[in-house]
Amino acid sequence: MSETTPTRSALRELGEERRAMREGYAFLDEKCLLLAAEMLRQLKRYEGLMADFRPAQRAAEQALRAAVARHGLQELECQPVGRLEAVSLARMRHGLMGVTLQSAELSGPLLAEEAVRTSPEAVFCREAHDAVVRLAVRLAAVCGNLERLRREYRRAVRRARALHDVLLPETERTLHDLEARLEELEQEEAIWVRQRREPLT
Repeated sequence: MSETTPTRSALRELGEERRAMREGYAFLDEKCLLLAAEMLRQLKRYEGLMADFRPAQRAAEQALRAAVARHGLQELECQPVGRLEAVSLARMRHGLMGVTLQSAELSGPLLAEEAVRTSPEAVFCREAHDAVVRLAVRLAAVCGNLERLRREYRRAVRRARALHDVLLPETERTLHDLEARLEELEQEEAIWVRQRREPLT
């Protein structure tokens, strides 16, 4: 039984609280739908990038094998690597229901020093791994988006369930209890007033 004093003002306040909870639940339900839709969009983007990343990764592995076969591991380690001075990371951010979403991309050429002894295999190996890194940056941004969306979705679902399954039913029971107690008190008061007005015999 509720310990709230049964008054009309308490009943009105509790009714307003119930209305706010219902509005909160409707907001969270809508938020979950929007987050789920964005997760599907990001997942589709992830799958598209992975369709490019897997063959690029395989090409890089084959290029590495060919370069090792041509130069040997020790000589290949002496080949100049790409420098990142001219490469920049471009990031774009926007928000959705409190979740930061971003896209990232490497732009600019990957510079490399002239080698004393190089080969087409070594050059292709460097270029193939450059392509993998550029795709990996884009994938990393999408993976981050999916993880942030997943966390926020789970948090919103927990809050919505708490409102729908716990807080709203408790408030409904408290309201019902208050209404019943208030009705009893008003009936008792009406009986008492009627008895006071009746003349003594």
